[in-house]
Amino acid sequence: MSDILYMVLPCYNEEEVLPETARQLKEKYQTLIANGKIDKKSRIVFVNDGSKDRTWSIIEQLHNEDKMFSGVNLSRNRGHQNALLAGLMTVKAHADMVISMDADLQDDIGVIDAMVDEYYNGHDVVYGARSKREKDTFFKRFTAESFYKLTNALGGEVVFNHADCRLMSKRSLDGLEKYKEVNLFLRGIVPMIGYPSTVVTYERNERFAGESKYPLKKMLSFAMEGITSLSVKPIRFVTVGGVFVSLVSLAMMIYTLVRYFTGATVEGWSSILISVWFIGGIQMIALGVIGEYIGKIYMETKERPRFIVESFLNDKE
Repeated sequence: MSDILYMVLPCYNEEEVLPETARQLKEKYQTLIANGKIDKKSRIVFVNDGSKDRTWSIIEQLHNEDKMFSGVNLSRNRGHQNALLAGLMTVKAHADMVISMDADLQDDIGVIDAMVDEYYNGHDVVYGARSKREKDTFFKRFTAESFYKLTNALGGEVVFNHADCRLMSKRSLDGLEKYKEVNLFLRGIVPMIGYPSTVVTYERNERFAGESKYPLKKMLSFAMEGITSLSVKPIRFVTVGGVFVSLVSLAMMIYTLVRYFTGATVEGWSSILISVWFIGGIQMIALGVIGEYIGKIYMETKERPRFIVESFLNDKE
């Protein structure tokens, strides 16, 4: 007997692309059901993350016309990671396996077949990773690949060129539920669960319609969130930097005293100015890094809900 597959697709202002996404995914589901890969109770779930356009009304229409489509409506915008988690936690009781994917059709839906096959091969987590980045600009490709390498170097465990396109089994979702942090970075949390996993590759497409929800500023913020959520090494670097600057300052003090007692003292406003600005810059960077961690502690101690589900459209046969 085939297992039940639910797909979770976070949506924020995706009215332009939803009809086409629904059409392509329905065709894929029909093929998988006909081939006996998934159960007919499988569903496609769109998660509305507080959209300001007609996204939710389109989801309701899709559900009313075809029960294969389900919807989760959040009470307000909570961001991509929280919306994704909301969808995963809402559907995990109904599914044997869940695939998460963006709703903009950039992730190749053809990779679903390979993910399902790997699930039946005994893998609880199947990561979808980009096979290449030839369509990206040099800047985007360089910064993205640098982020993955830097995160791993700093102690985080992330799959190279993997975003949030992945398959998770029911027991791996139960494991994910045990992670209670408010500062979410699912790309780093999921590998911590530890169940058997593998990687399948695909080529990422251009957006079918609409605008990207990740401009440069948001991407940089997301990268900072990921690094500081997974590792304390940045704050350790602050300590190492402080020790280094202290040693340099001590050496400069000894050098200055030697010059003074040998009568070789000269006016040195340039060196003083450079030293003041350098040490001041180091201090500001240190305070910023420490502030990032203090801010995270502050948010975690509040224990605010990561999401609130207003409604869940789901009809089971």
